[in-house]
Amino acid sequence: MKKIKHKNILTLLLLFISVAARSASVDTVVIYSHSMHKNVKCVVIMPDSYSNDSLHYPVVYLLHGWSGDYSSWVTYCPDLLKAIDRNKVIAVCPDGDYDSWYFDAPLDSTMKYETNVAVEVPAYIDAHYRTIKDRYARAITGLSMGGHGALYLAIKHKDIFGAAGSMSGGVDFRPFSDKWGIKKYLGDYSSHKENWDRNVVINLVDSLQNGDLKIIFGCGVNDFFINVNRALHQKLLDKKIDHDYVERPGEHNWDYWNNAIQFQLLFFHNFFVANKALH
Repeated sequence: MKKIKHKNILTLLLLFISVAARSASVDTVVIYSHSMHKNVKCVVIMPDSYSNDSLHYPVVYLLHGWSGDYSSWVTYCPDLLKAIDRNKVIAVCPDGDYDSWYFDAPLDSTMKYETNVAVEVPAYIDAHYRTIKDRYARAITGLSMGGHGALYLAIKHKDIFGAAGSMSGGVDFRPFSDKWGIKKYLGDYSSHKENWDRNVVINLVDSLQNGDLKIIFGCGVNDFFINVNRALHQKLLDKKIDHDYVERPGEHNWDYWNNAIQFQLLFFHNFFVANKALH
């Protein structure tokens, strides 16, 4: 009996090692931004199968929220790596600085996170990883400030991204004009209204046609961004732009985002499969 028990323990140990060896791997890379003349860090997460084959993979870009950084998703989202393995995608987590909101700031030429995240980072990733270099193999999503950034960048760069999402996104930050340092980059709302109007997602929707992007977004019903997300949903309905919109119990926290990312990655997985970017 003792030999059988030891054999069972050894079998379980080998199984554990085998599973661990097949788990997603994480790189931290430094990308030089020519637009901002500085190095920017970025996390790259590869699915478990990446090291075992020569296939090329679609990419999902994950943007962090206000006060976060490139490491936020892997630090605070415990189920992320399993979801990446399950959906067979590469995930890229760029740094959007503390409070950039992912636009090229009209009042600060050193803040060009639209150019960096939408152009420079994908170019680097495509050059250094086995990616599928096509908009139908790229999606972008994010939380809070990053939710705004993801939809903002996808709408403005439809040649780069084919699908976009947002979780608890600040998709219209004008009602919060005194918060989060936004006026450092856009100016005071009362005297620079045009800057604000030009850089909110809900207004960029006017440039969308149905079918331009595959869109998914959602918000917790107890989140302070719920009303602006409902307004975006209604505007998309009015314009007859197809999209998935989800409301469920939740607040502006990692419990909500850890759950939401599971559904969004599946949504993007299905988009990639439909466009033959994933089998």
